[in-house]
Amino acid sequence: MNGLKIWIDIVNSPHVRFFHSIIRYLEDQGEEVLVTTRRFGDVHRLLDLFGIEYNLVGWHGVSLEEKLIRSTQRAYELSQIISREKPDVAVSKHSIELPRVSYGLKIPSVYVLDNEHAIAANKLTLSLCDRIILPEVIDREAVIRCGADPDHLYPYNGTSEITHLVDFQHNPNIFQDLKLDLEKEKTILMRPEPALASYLEADCRKTVLSPIVEALEDQANILVIPRFREQQKIFENDEKITLIKPPVDTFSLMKACDLVIGAGGTMNREAALLGTPVISCYPGDLLSVDSYYIEKGLMKRSTHPDEIVGLARELLQDNHHHPQLSTDDLFKIIIDSIYQAGEG
Repeated sequence: MNGLKIWIDIVNSPHVRFFHSIIRYLEDQGEEVLVTTRRFGDVHRLLDLFGIEYNLVGWHGVSLEEKLIRSTQRAYELSQIISREKPDVAVSKHSIELPRVSYGLKIPSVYVLDNEHAIAANKLTLSLCDRIILPEVIDREAVIRCGADPDHLYPYNGTSEITHLVDFQHNPNIFQDLKLDLEKEKTILMRPEPALASYLEADCRKTVLSPIVEALEDQANILVIPRFREQQKIFENDEKITLIKPPVDTFSLMKACDLVIGAGGTMNREAALLGTPVISCYPGDLLSVDSYYIEKGLMKRSTHPDEIVGLARELLQDNHHHPQLSTDDLFKIIIDSIYQAGEG
């Protein structure tokens, strides 16, 4: 029997680590993997860092009008590529274009979902997906209301970040390798909010982290990983802050730090899995996947700067206990779903 041809569309930076072990496994099994991506943030640089070959197709839009135009253009370009390549199965994590193209070309699709608040994206995609893999903490009805077929839902215990640990190799010398001049005993890593995302109304020239940084920068080394140029400008004139330029081994960096304060989602959940104390100050509605870690005692949550600063000081002083977390094998679930969809 000939091997499968699998199309994977990677549209955001965290998805590179998510799919890395999956791509390597499939290739080791002799399958052909076609990876597409778009020009957005550091996605292509991270793919280079992980040694993943890819086809760069289209752009990410900022305004609503631009999102519509660029998504339409990208779907058109992908349609031409995929109609030539003829993959057996299509796989993505919150890609807008892959479900639309795969549905139109009658290619079975596997879709990984972890944000029930991305209403616009979910309405555009979920009704077209053959298999939707999602954390069991996400309300099924919220997903079904966006068009998902109840028979196409495959819930699991955990969150998508589980796969990020599959092939993680800790670098204990990450501070030295990055040539960081850290004068203080404790180090905090911070990540601003995803201000350009469609599911969050935010000004990309401001960040909720500013008052928190100001309150803590005399007590700990502050490392900030901005998402884009506008966020870098917010901090670049503060000599007490060290800006970390992606792509970088964020896993080893988070494991080496004493605390993570994040206004996003993925890195917070990764830190929780790594055992590093983490405070979420995400300014949007709380995601079910974040509630999962909060309820397990692996993450703190607040949107009030004074409270966040107080929590940070406590966590920097405490010898924290890291609860054990039992989850399903998401890696196996995804691999099995790909084969079942591609060979079904």
